[in-house]
Amino acid sequence: MSGRTCGRTRDVASDRSSYTTDLRQAIGAYLPRSGLALVTSDDKLRWAPRMLVTCAILLTWDGAALLADAFERARAAVVAMYPSRRRPGDSYGGFMATLARQTARHLAVVCPGLRRHVRRLAERCSCWRIGGGGGGGGGWVAFGVDGSKVECPMTAANEAAFGTCGKQRTGPQQFLTTIFHVGTGLIWDYRRGDARASERAHLLEMLDTLPDGPTTMLLADAGFTGYDLLDRVTAGGCSFLIRVGANVRLLTKLGWCVREHEGVVYLWPAKAKKKRQRPMALRLVTLLDGRNRKLHLLSDVLDADRLSDRDAADLYRRRWGVELIFRSLKQTTGKRRLRCDSPANAAAELDWAVVGLWLLGLVSVERIVEAGAEPGRWSVASSLRVVRRAIEGRPPAGRGSRADLRRALAAAVKDGYARTRPKAARHWPHKKKDKPPGDPRARTASDSEIQLAAELRDQRRAA
Repeated sequence: MSGRTCGRTRDVASDRSSYTTDLRQAIGAYLPRSGLALVTSDDKLRWAPRMLVTCAILLTWDGAALLADAFERARAAVVAMYPSRRRPGDSYGGFMATLARQTARHLAVVCPGLRRHVRRLAERCSCWRIGGGGGGGGGWVAFGVDGSKVECPMTAANEAAFGTCGKQRTGPQQFLTTIFHVGTGLIWDYRRGDARASERAHLLEMLDTLPDGPTTMLLADAGFTGYDLLDRVTAGGCSFLIRVGANVRLLTKLGWCVREHEGVVYLWPAKAKKKRQRPMALRLVTLLDGRNRKLHLLSDVLDADRLSDRDAADLYRRRWGVELIFRSLKQTTGKRRLRCDSPANAAAELDWAVVGLWLLGLVSVERIVEAGAEPGRWSVASSLRVVRRAIEGRPPAGRGSRADLRRALAAAVKDGYARTRPKAARHWPHKKKDKPPGDPRARTASDSEIQLAAELRDQRRAA
């Protein structure tokens, strides 16, 4: 072999090492330094925690049709990232078994760290709060929440573990509930369960992760109503703005402990009255959406100076960002249908798919903000193209032989195309056609309800 050929081979190897090193540094900047050891004292353990987590994330970003092929590329990238460390196991089955067994432990370390980085980034780019009002006039720390189902391979084990939600010709599914930070559009927390899991129960589990303070606002659709749920939300110091429909029954003119004005209503179901629980004083905001249909929003913020109708409409519109997260997860990253046949592996696959999208957003949005653009301009597809080439040790397309990963991620933004005509879609056989929620039912409080409310008010004052 000639010296020129040897030199070229060394240059190619050096370039690959450089790209994977850049990727390792980009990922490592958001993973906690403690709790994910790179070296283990157990000689039988082929996957050190940091290598295991890194490979799981790279596996999520890879676009290979077969998991075995994606694993080979992800493992090769991990080996290139840590050339001086003991090589991890080369068996896909062994990797998945280890990942499924250790996922819960590692997520308990990784997820709080990612949340801290979301807040740090949001405060850095002055989008931690959005809108006006918020008590101190500095806007709301707004979070959107929603749930969605993710299909799993139709194996007997998956059907037994996850269920099929009782619908005909439906395979096993996992239910995913996600909270995202509205200002950055980044994931804040998530919960995963079987097909019949409750998004309300998931939300209750995640309430403790929301920041305390009178300016925290939770945005949700009509599936998150209910006295007990909303009482728990407000008890934690969080305000809410939730869409309501015909399934919600409200009272007016109850004479509770607030000064009543137009829009003030009360949520006080029979169960709460029987337990002598207080009525919940709320504000009903009725707007028109883009199709000239009524949109009913319910909030515990009674003062229009803190939350005007216009701000309420803008905040609820931005809740759509959680739908974009689900679309990115299912369509852009290819997780509409998971690929693992066993329940333990399928659960781990979905966990790391969400974490992978979460981390990809942090890595990309921080670079985009540094370049002077808004967080909302992030393009998931463009970021995936950048990191997939880096996984393979190749430079970003069209940026020279020694491109910089940071610049490539900073350029991963949506184009400036502006649609001038309505989007016309062909018939989608699986497209949901849910009817919009109807009008909430409101009636004047009865004499007995007014009397009970007065008794409870007097008891509260006496206490």
